[in-house]
Parts: sequence; C-alpha cells; structure tokens
Amino acid sequence: MQRLGHDEVSAVLPSSPSTVFRVISDVTRTPEWSPQVVSCAWLDGATEAAVGARFTARNQLRWLNWPNTPVVTAVDPDRRFAFSRTERGGGTMEWSYRLQPHEAGTLVTLAYDVLSPVPLGLHVVLRLLLGVHDLHADLHGNMVVSLNRISDIVAERPEHAQT
Repeated sequence: MQRLGHDEVSAVLPSSPSTVFRVISDVTRTPEWSPQVVSCAWLDGATEAAVGARFTARNQLRWLNWPNTPVVTAVDPDRRFAFSRTERGGGTMEWSYRLQPHEAGTLVTLAYDVLSPVPLGLHVVLRLLLGVHDLHADLHGNMVVSLNRISDIVAERPEHAQT
C-alpha cells in the first residue's frame, strides 16, 4: 500500500494557455472532465477564481459520494491554478495546474501534493469497501483521464471552451 506524497501528469493541449486557463479555473466545469467530481459550485458569493475563494465539490467513487470544500490557493492567469482541500479523515491535498506555452498549444501539468497525510485507515477502507487497491494508481489514472477530457473540451469543440 503506497502512501501518497506527490504525483503529476503532463500533456500538450491543442489550445492557447488563456483558453486552457479559462476552462480549468472555472471550477463549476470540473465535472466535465473529472472522473470523480460530480458537482462544483462557488461559495460565499464568489463567481470566479481568486486566492481564498471557496467552493463546494461533491465526489463520487462507485456507490460512495462525499462533499468537500476546497480553497483556491493560486491564481496566476495563463500559468497556474491551484486549490487545496481538507477532508475529515482524508488529509490535505493541494491540486494544481501549471501551464506553459508550447509550439503545439499548451503544456499542462496536473499535480497533487499531500500537505497533511492521508490516514492509513482511509487506504484500508478504500480497499475493502470500494476495491481501490492502490490509491496512488487510481488518482494517477484519474489525472490522465482529466487531461484527456480537458484536451477534448479545448480542441474538438472550441465553442465549449468559452465560459
């Protein structure tokens, strides 16, 4: 059972950094690409990404769903967007997107860093109740799927990249 620490995946998306940033920083669109997030909404009157803005997210894995309340930690237009989430019994993780111009569009790196460890007990629960034998591999696979779906949003249907 591998403990979580850091992981990242990168892909070149066929669109400009500003288009990619506009899509990923609109957290209400996260269910369009995330395999686990089924809803997101800004809280406390926020309507767009700003450091300190909070949003609610509902995740689902098989039959289990749970809410969390992430906080935006970085907004650097066309370069970086990040948020952290703390879940009771789930530790604290910061998720980030780094964007770099690339000749074919934008190099996007999606990463997470564990700021407060995910308790061993959660790994056991995920394994026994949900069949997740390797949380690191599960999250890694979800990040790959997410980048592929974001690529589809910004490339195949550019009108849907608008917010």
